[in-house]
Amino acid sequence: QVQLVESGGGLVQPGGSLRLSCAASGSFASFYDMGWYRQAPGKQRELVATITSDGSTNYADSVKGRSTISRDNAKNTMYLHLNSLKPEDTAVYFCNAYYQFTDYWGRGTQVTVSS
Repeated sequence: QVQLVESGGGLVQPGGSLRLSCAASGSFASFYDMGWYRQAPGKQRELVATITSDGSTNYADSVKGRSTISRDNAKNTMYLHLNSLKPEDTAVYFCNAYYQFTDYWGRGTQVTVSS
């Protein structure tokens, strides 16, 4: 059973930074392809960034250049560093893992960018 737990969200001022973490359970966590998605009020869930089991990364245009996705397989944890935050980054951020043809989701962590 794959379980994902996000942490690190909160209230941040515009221009600020934060780091989100996603702790993954499961004996084969290092083999998961993983990613971050977000959903703003009244909008569909959208891709933020992904990282494969071998470390290849992909970013949405909206965060490219001001975000970094990474993973520490020894800790079964994935991270998302977000810099130069904007009010439009406000959303619930979800951790995703894809393994053996199945998507798994965390419950999400709220990020609010406001002065």
